[in-house]
Amino acid sequence: MNLRHYRADALMLITALIWGSTFVAQRLGMDHIGPFLYTGLRFAIGALTLLPLIWLLRKPAAENGLRPARLSRPMLLGSLVLGLVLTLGINLQQIGLMFTTVTNSGFITGLYVILVPVFGLFIGMRTHKGTWAGAVMALVGMVLLSVTAEFTVAPGDWLQLVGACFWAVHVLLVGALASRYDPILVSFVQFLVCAAVSLALAVALEPINLAAITDALPAILYGGILAVGVAFTLQVVAQKDAITSHAAIILSLEAVFAALAGWLILGETLTPRGLLGCALMLAGMLTAQLVPIYLDRRRRPAAVQQEPAGHH
Repeated sequence: MNLRHYRADALMLITALIWGSTFVAQRLGMDHIGPFLYTGLRFAIGALTLLPLIWLLRKPAAENGLRPARLSRPMLLGSLVLGLVLTLGINLQQIGLMFTTVTNSGFITGLYVILVPVFGLFIGMRTHKGTWAGAVMALVGMVLLSVTAEFTVAPGDWLQLVGACFWAVHVLLVGALASRYDPILVSFVQFLVCAAVSLALAVALEPINLAAITDALPAILYGGILAVGVAFTLQVVAQKDAITSHAAIILSLEAVFAALAGWLILGETLTPRGLLGCALMLAGMLTAQLVPIYLDRRRRPAAVQQEPAGHH
């Protein structure tokens, strides 16, 4: 490892900390305003915070004689779909927080890292045995965390699980779009779509009160500027130099930071059974991500010797 790798690890750790603690901001914001209004205002602010980044990246491109990234119809259509999936995922998460704890929300949302390769089977992606082992561990952990002695599950936990499915679809779509178009522009458009749809739902379904918005402003700014603008930028910068296995471990800590923030700020606690469930879910997430990376690295030297040059 060199200095760039250490810097990337530090930036990803800050990103995971911001994302994890944002679950608390999402909960506190709804003490004053509805979930759709909170999400709409948050992502409108988040989109605005990306504008300086877009300008900063376009300026060096122009100075170096490169064509700055431009909007195109395929990119806009793809970003529109991405924004709609984001809207579903984030609003399910936001509404779910009304009926479950920050801790449960953080860990159940984190299951998307396992659902991504599972859903990837439908588009021809190869799934490792380690992914299935991690999925089983996470499933057992979720049962311990969410299912009560009366064999009931909180409505909020179900909403978080459905939301995790949309986050998995979102990750797959991001992978398809980011390889073709400028990821900053794609993100900017999807944030605008999420803000517009959420605000439209808020106007139709929720009371709009300026005093209430003012009371919720600290939570809105935290969720918009830090979680959307700053954390997204840090992730983009960090992943240029990140070691894949390090990124998998550090970003999975988002769920742990959510639990810590819920405990420190909201006074949430877990039973020993819940703690075991969280530990199994975290272990499952890490297993699903790290075992395939390890196996690929073991196979790679043999593959290099046997495969023709230039094959990737």
